Formats: sequence, structure tokens, C-alpha cells
Amino acid sequence: MNVLAYLIPVSLVLGGLGLLAFWWTLRADQYDDPEGDSARILRDDYDDYPAETPQSRPKD
Repeated sequence: MNVLAYLIPVSLVLGGLGLLAFWWTLRADQYDDPEGDSARILRDDYDDYPAETPQSRPKD
């Protein structure tokens, strides 16, 4: 039971650090592009099969 005296404060501190890190990301506008990802997936600008470059061709 003595181990709980250490584990409970450690878990509360780690949980508080995680909450502070999440709050910091919210304040730093890390999640500010909700439409960007959904629109980016529908764009045709990205090619699944890019053209071969001289560096990517196998040597004969």
C-alpha cells in the first residue's frame, strides 16, 4: 500500500503535464485547418505514380 503514495502523485503529475501539453497545442493553433485535410484528399495535384527520374531508373 505504500507504493500508492508514490504512484498516485506521479500519475496526477503526468496527467497534468499531458493536459498542459494539449492546452498548449490548442493555444498554438495546431488544429486550425479542419477544411484543409478534407479538401486536400480530393485534389488531383498529387500523383500516385510519379514520372521516372534518371536517378530512379535501374542501371542497364
